[in-house]
Amino acid sequence: MDLTRFEHHLESPQGRRHLPDEAFTGAAGGASCCDHVKISLAVERGRVLDAGFDGDGCGSALAAGSAAVALARGRPVLEVARIGAREISAELGGLSPGKLHAAELAADALHRALGAAVRERALGSGALGASGPDRALAAPPDAGASRTLVALSGGVDSAVAALLCARAGETIAVTLELWADHENDEERSCCSASAVRGARAIAHQMGLAHLTLDLRREFRAGVVDPFISGHAAGETPNPCVRCNGHVRLDAMLALAGALGCERLATGHYARVADREHACGPLLRAAADPAKDQTYMLAALAPESLAMLSFPLGELTKPEVRRVAAEAGLPVASKPDSQDLCFLAGTDRTRFLARHGGLGERSGDVVDSRGAVLGRHRGHEGFTVGQRRGLRLGGGEPLYVLEKDPQRNRLVVGPRSDLLTDRVAIRGARLHRSGERVDGVKLRYHSQPLPARIAGTPSAGNHTALTVELDAAADAPAPGQLACLMDGDLVVGWGTITRPVRAAS
Repeated sequence: MDLTRFEHHLESPQGRRHLPDEAFTGAAGGASCCDHVKISLAVERGRVLDAGFDGDGCGSALAAGSAAVALARGRPVLEVARIGAREISAELGGLSPGKLHAAELAADALHRALGAAVRERALGSGALGASGPDRALAAPPDAGASRTLVALSGGVDSAVAALLCARAGETIAVTLELWADHENDEERSCCSASAVRGARAIAHQMGLAHLTLDLRREFRAGVVDPFISGHAAGETPNPCVRCNGHVRLDAMLALAGALGCERLATGHYARVADREHACGPLLRAAADPAKDQTYMLAALAPESLAMLSFPLGELTKPEVRRVAAEAGLPVASKPDSQDLCFLAGTDRTRFLARHGGLGERSGDVVDSRGAVLGRHRGHEGFTVGQRRGLRLGGGEPLYVLEKDPQRNRLVVGPRSDLLTDRVAIRGARLHRSGERVDGVKLRYHSQPLPARIAGTPSAGNHTALTVELDAAADAPAPGQLACLMDGDLVVGWGTITRPVRAAS
């Protein structure tokens, strides 16, 4: 450790208690020694014009804040986005392991400030897609070169997508912070503050600039609140569809534009087809059917899809892990996330009670004639087609056929009563003529069912449509997405409404 450099920042701190005009501020703290660092940045036209810091705690934390300010002042945003704990430690002459936490705190505070500035410059005051010279966050790439923004969550899929993009040309990484809850397991969530730090470390290991967008407010309004209200209304909503179609990707596409990026890449297993079509491109199923994620991306508008790239679309999961291992990425063997990001470490029932006031409410379990067979603790804990948890004793297995939220009642019956040959959907969007639909995917982990759209609906938006199945199948849960297919192409989608029973 070079004590001279450390003592310089400690005795003559750069920007201590200085708050630049129109600054964006980020803070980090809570370490075992109660250190706290706050950094403020003034950003304009793609450059950090000024910076200041404040903090309290041990001398290492104050020195690290000073070092972060010295490294950031006057530099382009994309250079500041490459500053991490290693660079701050180096500026201080190298910190011992016992003091490295100070550099990590300063790096967190720096990136939170930078993220706040980036959010404002790229997204404006809640208005996505702001543009113009005052909103530009980076100089354009060199003539003839291209630039890619890649979504980096901290998992193996997004890390390999970033790696492949970096090998092909200039790449910038972005991570979204979407949810914070003390009951969550941050290590299992892909959108927590812990996930942001992990993703930033991976990006810096690759030599990439890394930015963070705090979209917790938009995520709550656009994903979590509809998730809660959908359950209250007796449906089983699909939050990932809303998140991909209306929150995450819209914000990242706006950021891509502000950074002068030609495309946004993600680690989803999907492909794009018909890029030159007059009506816009279509999603195409991934080469690996076991990992295909087009169902969760089906609500993407064609104009958004036109800017998207899916580097993993032609790869299998084992191939992705092999690429990560060969590149020495620390997430090569990291398990896939299994939970909704905001449910990591908790469960749906507890979440709905805490965040939506949908606590236990005893109600009747009835058969199709209305005879009471038992009691339940709240219809929100069940979905159409569910058997587990009904606690009805022996006899023929019974399944949830319907939910009656007004009376907090579950209607149950034998599995044969679940069968339907028609599925009603609302709020449908067809990217091509409905005549092209030859299949429908009603659940994420299921194969498309042979089907057609009743009538001859044209491309465009439709208040309601009916999907006719070639063979009766178990009724899907209202609130889920119906993914309308033409072979392996996604030609439309809609939200499933109350089931239509099979014709007798």
